[in-house]
Amino acid sequence: MVFSSLIFLCIFFPVVFCLHTAIPVLKVRNALLIIASLFFYAFGEPVYVCLMVISAFLNYLCAVLMEKANPKFVLAAAVMINIGILCVFKYTGFFITTLNQILRLEFPVLQIELPIGISFFTFQALSYVIDVYRGQVAVQKNFGKVLLYISFFPQLIAGPIVKYRDIAMEIDSRSTGLREATSGMRRFICGLAKKVLIANTMAVAADQAFGQELGSLNILGAWIGAVSYTMQIYYDFSGYSDMAIGLGQMFGFHFKENFEHPYGSCSIKEFWRRWHISLSSWFKEYVYIPLGGSRKGRLRTGINKVTVFFLTGLWHGANWTFVIWGLFHGMFSFLEEFVPAIKKLPRFLLHIYTMLAVTVGFVIFRADTLNQAFGFIGKMFAGCDFTAASMSFACQMLTPYFLVMLIAAVIGCGPVRCLTVKLRILSEKEEKLAPKENFVQILLYTAAFLLLLWCIIRLSAGSYNPFIYFRF
Repeated sequence: MVFSSLIFLCIFFPVVFCLHTAIPVLKVRNALLIIASLFFYAFGEPVYVCLMVISAFLNYLCAVLMEKANPKFVLAAAVMINIGILCVFKYTGFFITTLNQILRLEFPVLQIELPIGISFFTFQALSYVIDVYRGQVAVQKNFGKVLLYISFFPQLIAGPIVKYRDIAMEIDSRSTGLREATSGMRRFICGLAKKVLIANTMAVAADQAFGQELGSLNILGAWIGAVSYTMQIYYDFSGYSDMAIGLGQMFGFHFKENFEHPYGSCSIKEFWRRWHISLSSWFKEYVYIPLGGSRKGRLRTGINKVTVFFLTGLWHGANWTFVIWGLFHGMFSFLEEFVPAIKKLPRFLLHIYTMLAVTVGFVIFRADTLNQAFGFIGKMFAGCDFTAASMSFACQMLTPYFLVMLIAAVIGCGPVRCLTVKLRILSEKEEKLAPKENFVQILLYTAAFLLLLWCIIRLSAGSYNPFIYFRF
């Protein structure tokens, strides 16, 4: 994985970007991006690249058939095809195992390797067909453009989930300039730094804590592990999203933001408006609103929310830990809907409540089993075991480098995010910058270059963990 990361940074991306910039014809540029995207996916999944292409073609075909056949029938067929593919490759083993446990049967459990990013490209393809059915986008008769939309390598394997209507015009007509390219590169480097410098460091402590026997874990070690994973998953996933948005911008595509300072939220409802925005908005638009949304009374609204959170948890993985994590968030969303007193609490208490719920929820998300999850949570609140062994383990995780990165992580997910947004807006202005602002930009680009060198050094040293959302 280290080798492939360096290949991407030093060979694959520079070659594709230079060729894309040098080619003046848009059709040839699109063809280049399709070939590069298929090669990129085949590098990690040489067999399942065919599955992705077949999925794209079937959805393209369903959209075209909507003009010639019963649209509702074609839509139903498209939903069955997409959900069917997802269930076969992602949930077959989970369903068989669950059935064996409930009915005490002994059906053989099929071991099907999970294609990387199947949940992401399936949801993208399905959203295209649904939007065609709703009349929100026109049918695309060119399969190559649909394939480019679904397979575009910056966001192919871990999002953000892009809707076709958001980039349809840029597939047909886009321009790239020096300012766009340099701004996108800086955004990419910031995302890479989030992953390599912060998320990977937090991952070491989190893996140690969750890999430890519960009997030798105390309250301090449990909280270090829980906080580390809470920071790891944010910087891991938001880092990938930043990289995807930055790369897309360099090629002339503008993806919507996927994270907006989620750890500053004061309710679970607000948290999900800011966390993994592309997924939460997908479920809101294609599941929550069709179920009735908030139009059929408070009780029905609560049930609809819990249903969406159940599906959100199941989308993340074929394990009961993900399902319970989704329902856990759904429960708090339901309480916020029916207990108005929660909203009247002081803002700082609401923030503490939200972050406590989010952190405990991520323990369930990270655990291998529900027993481990509940045991770990028990240690977080009642692990008053301060033996030499448990304290030694907790202190071993608190290395100087870990503490520095933890401080950086806390600062980075705090109000400083507002400053980074302002700087990004400043860098995208078209008018001539004042000398003082130019100086700030030079400092920012210099810092980004130094960050890139630091990341390459860390990657060369082998300090790399796969992105968490690759397995979804």
